Amino acid sequence: MTVRLLRAVGAATAVYGVAVTVLPDLLARPSGLVGEDGRSERATRTSLRPLGWRDAASGLAMVLAPEGPALRTAACLRIAADFGDAALLAATLPGGERKAKAVAVSLGWGALSVLGLLGAPTRPGGEGLRGGGLLRE
Repeated sequence: MTVRLLRAVGAATAVYGVAVTVLPDLLARPSGLVGEDGRSERATRTSLRPLGWRDAASGLAMVLAPEGPALRTAACLRIAADFGDAALLAATLPGGERKAKAVAVSLGWGALSVLGLLGAPTRPGGEGLRGGGLLRE
């Protein structure tokens, strides 16, 4: 497990999540969920804020979780959220190019967490894929 990578992904996710919670148009615009004026409707903003909060909470969990099973669990939660987002966005977002970009971003963030889980240990005595498996201590 590459702890530094998981912590960095968590920190970036937490910051982005807080930003989307405060300014949901940061997610609405690139996703094509805005009107001609470039702003999203109130209902869209209301719907996106919990997603931002979810990202903030899961990212913070990756930053603060103790190394070992707790950090692996937090990373798996983040992976499930990112890959789930990709699947749902692929099925529901309007527009081809925006949809493709949104799906790619979700898959990319999920892949970073997977790499962090499977990566070499960042300190002597830590575990990587060869040093005890993905979910063993």
